[in-house]
Amino acid sequence: MHTFWRKGYHATSMQDLVDAMGINRASLYDTFGGKKDLFDQAFELYRKTNAQGLQRFLEQQDSVRDGFRQLFAMAIAETQSEAGQKGCFVVNVTTELLPEDRSMEGVIRANKEGFTAVFHQFLQQGVASGELSADQDLEATANLFFTLYNGVKVVGKIPGQEKALMGAVEAALGALR
Repeated sequence: MHTFWRKGYHATSMQDLVDAMGINRASLYDTFGGKKDLFDQAFELYRKTNAQGLQRFLEQQDSVRDGFRQLFAMAIAETQSEAGQKGCFVVNVTTELLPEDRSMEGVIRANKEGFTAVFHQFLQQGVASGELSADQDLEATANLFFTLYNGVKVVGKIPGQEKALMGAVEAALGALR
């Protein structure tokens, strides 16, 4: 997973995968099928792990505004770290493989729908608690935060962006009423 994430699908060779996994080429083919099969499994693992982590994090938050602020602050800090410079695997795959690889379109769409659903549910908690207005357009707001989150993962690759990115997050949080 980390090899595909760091190098991208096209730049990752079978030798890169053999070296990273510490197995021989025949074992890789026997176990995973081929490069595309292994990539699909690695990408699914990333998506599942990432979605579960997001869900767990938001479930622990008492405030929608503070929860989103903390989520974005963590994302910004991660992207500004050396380890985080590789960005988000889903964003990287989206920009590398779409629109040419139509087989990935459904997977990327499902990822977006899953994330926006989690954001929407979190926003609903804010309405239920009275933190947010009942007339807040939760679908549009969930899409706004999904788009911002992905943008943070891209712009955050540029060193020294913490202040600018947190300013954008605060502006988006200002849309919550």
